[in-house]
Amino acid sequence: MIIVGLHFLLVPFLKNIMGEAQYVMQDAALMNYIDRRILSLENRLEKCNQDILDYVEEFRDFSKMVLSRLSGLNSYKTEVKDEVENLLTRVERAQRDIDYFGSVRDSKTCVEVDEDLVKQQLLEEAEEKRKLKVILNASCDHMLAGVKSLKIVKKTGDKHGSWMKDPGKKHAKIYLLNGPVNNVIFEFANIMTFMESNHTLKARRVILPFPWEGTGHIIYQGFLFYHRHGSLNEILKFNIQKRNIVDHMLLPGAGRIPAYQLSPSTKIDLAIDEQGLWAIHAEPEIGGNIVITKINHITMSVEHTWDTTCSSKDAEAAFMACNTLYVVYNFPSGGTSRIQCAYDVLGAVNTYEIPVLHFPKRQGSHSTIHYDPKEKQLLAWGDGSQIIYKLQNQQKG
Repeated sequence: MIIVGLHFLLVPFLKNIMGEAQYVMQDAALMNYIDRRILSLENRLEKCNQDILDYVEEFRDFSKMVLSRLSGLNSYKTEVKDEVENLLTRVERAQRDIDYFGSVRDSKTCVEVDEDLVKQQLLEEAEEKRKLKVILNASCDHMLAGVKSLKIVKKTGDKHGSWMKDPGKKHAKIYLLNGPVNNVIFEFANIMTFMESNHTLKARRVILPFPWEGTGHIIYQGFLFYHRHGSLNEILKFNIQKRNIVDHMLLPGAGRIPAYQLSPSTKIDLAIDEQGLWAIHAEPEIGGNIVITKINHITMSVEHTWDTTCSSKDAEAAFMACNTLYVVYNFPSGGTSRIQCAYDVLGAVNTYEIPVLHFPKRQGSHSTIHYDPKEKQLLAWGDGSQIIYKLQNQQKG
């Protein structure tokens, strides 16, 4: 009886224990399954994070490439815009030439010339010349007859540079701009201060926001006019006292080749004479000959342009004096500089009758030659030396 009783007690107990063990095993399997799922999710999240990092890095590289391409496109846009403006200028000139030749060419058919038409054309040409004289305020009656003497004021700076006075101001300040690319102007109180041994100690330094290119800059009425470095043909107008850019312009047709073959760093040479601001450059469409442009220095706009007969080949510098361009030539290895081409924009001088004018007592080359209309002399930079040339003039005509 006792054994039977124990049997009835043990059977439910064992069933209960086995049931609980089965539940424990089921829970363990479930936990193991959940752990595997969580681990799988963690692996997927880690892979997702790595993919995101890879995508971010690829996007950064793509962004850099896009920005680089956009920068290049902006540069190309500027170049294309300049080329289009230059092309439009050339087309306008070509159209004027076509109209002119179309009006004066001989017809193969027998056509009687209309005298009234000829008179009208002559009147228009005379009116054009009159307008040019008004624009230039033509009061110049002298021309260059010779370079009679020189004075080496100082020897300082690089082989290439420029020094000048401001002919539009009453002060006697001297300005020195050293090198074909720079952004520092040295301003001296007068020529005596400039001639002292250490020129930088007593000079006022003026820092430009953009560097210049070449040596063809000029100072006039308190402003520095210069070709901006890195641009094709942009001319900046800089207020020296206030130290800021006040205006700019693009010079059509300029900047593609050097203005002078022997001074390759200068693409645009700016000049001052009795009539104001000029630009000198060369154009490949006319065989590399020199082009001169009269610029209104107040509005920074082109007033008139002339294609000259003076070649830029073997030229080292040029200057404007009394509405006339004088081009200075030399040998590639250096030698005696000489003026052997001149071009009077008003036709008052027969340029073919001007003799070759040699610079005196000096062997070498010039990087710049500027005309000072106030003193009627040349300020030149030759192989690091600052030189003054005295001129000999004679009456035109």
